Amino acid sequence: MDQIRFALNTAIRGKGPVLEHVLACLLARGHLLLEDLPGLGKTTLARALAASIGGKFARVQCTPDLLPGDITGFRVYDQHTREFEFLAGPVFSDVLLADEINRTSPRTQSALLEAMAERQVTVDGIRHVLSESFLVIATQNPVDQHGTFPLPEAQLDRFAIKLRIGYPGRQDEMTMLAEDVGRAARDDHHHPAVMSPGDLRELQARAARVAVGPPVREYLVNLAHATRSHRQVTLGVSPRGLLTWQRLAQARAFLGGRNYVTPDDVLDVAEPVLLARLGVEPDLAPRLIEELITSVPAPVYPGHGPA
Repeated sequence: MDQIRFALNTAIRGKGPVLEHVLACLLARGHLLLEDLPGLGKTTLARALAASIGGKFARVQCTPDLLPGDITGFRVYDQHTREFEFLAGPVFSDVLLADEINRTSPRTQSALLEAMAERQVTVDGIRHVLSESFLVIATQNPVDQHGTFPLPEAQLDRFAIKLRIGYPGRQDEMTMLAEDVGRAARDDHHHPAVMSPGDLRELQARAARVAVGPPVREYLVNLAHATRSHRQVTLGVSPRGLLTWQRLAQARAFLGGRNYVTPDDVLDVAEPVLLARLGVEPDLAPRLIEELITSVPAPVYPGHGPA
């Protein structure tokens, strides 16, 4: 994973903690929602991630007139063969960037549900299997909400985590400007592959085998129940969200070089997991998440002190 880490840090400078969450999402075979301002590197991140794993990259610009078939693909009649031919949509890729996903209609948003959950699409009753490493990176603009369709809870729960990249630091911007001198406009689209999709699947399988002891599993369940009983949370963490949280904690432990999950791994991924699920105002989310975490005692575990 060090090679992918280096490639992403080269593409997006000064965002190490954010990129660690991206890597955990990749290892956990989850999907990523980026809510941030334009121009902060969301497309660059998606391209660099696809290139580094040697995968196919596809991008769809979500607009109000986008149809479900524009994402999944559709069948057309070939007059020469006198048969219907399936034209694959952008979901037939390894990394799909759904740009400004909240600008397209709920009907089209729902076209991604089966693809994200099952890694397959059904067109005219025929099932088409997607890539095993299929990953959706969706973006939405938190500022300009005119003419948007908020993502429903059912779709938000399909995303493993929700992140914000944020502005880079001053020195990182100085370095970015210096490196851009003399570079052609399309040079930054080239990122060499550092592994194959098969290598990635092996790493994902190893991350899934990271041990989760009973105390940590109980800790996860207690945290999930705390979200369901909090007075300011209308929709707590679902069983599917709980499984996703555990997989991300396993991935976090794997990235840390351990073969077991600690409560710290659970807490390290808590904020991006909960941001995608609690459905509260962005300004209230950090305080609310802190309340939830402090309300549940953490078990004593290797490398973890008493709560």
